[in-house]
Amino acid sequence: MEQLLTPLIAQRADPHIVRHSDGHYYFTASVPQYDRIELRRAKTIAGLADAMPVDVWRKPDSGPHSELVWAPELHFNQGAWYVYFAAAPSREIKFELFQHRMYAIRNTSANPLDGGWEFMGPVDTGIDTFCLDATTFTHKGQLYYLWAQKDKAIAGNSNLYIAPMKTPWQIDGKPIMLSKPEFDWETRGFSVNEGPSVLQRNGKVFISYSASATDENYAMGLLWADDDADLLEPVSWTKLARPVLQTCYEHGVYGPGHNSFTRAEDGDTVLLVYHARTYTEIVGDPLWNPDRHIFVKRLRWDEQGMPLFGRPSID
Repeated sequence: MEQLLTPLIAQRADPHIVRHSDGHYYFTASVPQYDRIELRRAKTIAGLADAMPVDVWRKPDSGPHSELVWAPELHFNQGAWYVYFAAAPSREIKFELFQHRMYAIRNTSANPLDGGWEFMGPVDTGIDTFCLDATTFTHKGQLYYLWAQKDKAIAGNSNLYIAPMKTPWQIDGKPIMLSKPEFDWETRGFSVNEGPSVLQRNGKVFISYSASATDENYAMGLLWADDDADLLEPVSWTKLARPVLQTCYEHGVYGPGHNSFTRAEDGDTVLLVYHARTYTEIVGDPLWNPDRHIFVKRLRWDEQGMPLFGRPSID
């Protein structure tokens, strides 16, 4: 039975929830101050709402990664925990504010809320331009890095790229572009493809992503490839021409996007995790508005095994 959704967690953006083999859920997201990385841990999805946030890393006062800590993601790769995030240099290094690069930190403890975090440095893509929103996934034994980055030769703010990884903090080989902003719904306010997330199911590898400005125009798109395809070949990927999740004006849920996928407590049901706003009267730049909230809903499937995202306001 369909029901209207309410936010799980208020004033967090770019949510990432992972269910680990220890039976716990782990949550991280951009905090409104953009100054740190926090984690939460709970036995249930609902429990994350009241779980005590633990700050595991804070930005330094100056230097190349001392401003605007964005979109952290927590992954357990090759026996250790990693958080991948983007951060900008201080104004004394770069006059322009939005000069993000990507970084990784590592924790070898069983519980990532315990122990210490080691700064692994930048994740170098070989392209020295604005980049952010990294995620990782393993397919047929190979660890991949997937992210958004600016190409100075392509109009727009960011495109989606993929590369294999040599280690969990180093890519191996040339980045391959999978998608760029090209449809009307991807270019409203800003021309953006960002926030990729991977779901492997029904013989396919799906990549969801977000596009357009971060106000009510923000929406989600979808790429997919066959499970046995070469994921580093752009021709392996099909891109849907229309958005799969967008603003629901009827119920007042605006600009859904920057999602992740996780599994429900039954171990099989796929849950879609995303942020959205509940009003449009934003004063100033939407980036600085704290009222992006976390929603969680079930993902459904059609007869061909393709995901059905539905509306951001209804489970």
